Amino acid sequence: MSTYSGGKLVFFASGNMHKYNEIRAMLTEYGLASAMLRIKGTEIQSDSIREIALDSAKNAFKQSRVSLFVEDAGLFVDALNGFPGPYAAFVYKTLDNQGLLKLMEGATNRRAVFRSAIAYCDKDGAPVCFEGETEGEITTAERKTDAKTAFGFDPIFKPLGSEKTFAQMKIDEKNAFSHRAIAVRKFSEWYTKRYRRRI
Repeated sequence: MSTYSGGKLVFFASGNMHKYNEIRAMLTEYGLASAMLRIKGTEIQSDSIREIALDSAKNAFKQSRVSLFVEDAGLFVDALNGFPGPYAAFVYKTLDNQGLLKLMEGATNRRAVFRSAIAYCDKDGAPVCFEGETEGEITTAERKTDAKTAFGFDPIFKPLGSEKTFAQMKIDEKNAFSHRAIAVRKFSEWYTKRYRRRI
């Protein structure tokens, strides 16, 4: 935990500016400021985003010696037996949205779940993890606006309770639905309570 003149500062280890912008908006709701640490690290191969996040947090802390958190996410599609799961980022780079839609051609069950795991690590010991998920469906075509906030599979994922895909939403709209927002809020609540106990 770090402080600065305006309040509490928490570090997010990532190279993904899109994720950072979403997370930063939520942290401010809890009076937390944030900074992004660009740390190169290896990611374990696992079917569990929780395991990946916990391992990534430990490795990032070892490299930086700074209290920080990481986020890992996955897209689990029923018709594809949970694929791409925790390999969503690699699959997106390889197949893109059109490739995933091709795999879904003819599928009547289009249910999918986005899952997120936030892991925090500091000098006190083992990292802790906070998870969130959003149920929804894979659309039959990309749907997005001109906004530059959308990334990954956002243009083809429509959460339950919305007529828009993630890519058609502004950040504050997406944060009302998203798996990442749920995990970040759980982390923020825990972090602020922990901080209060220490002052």
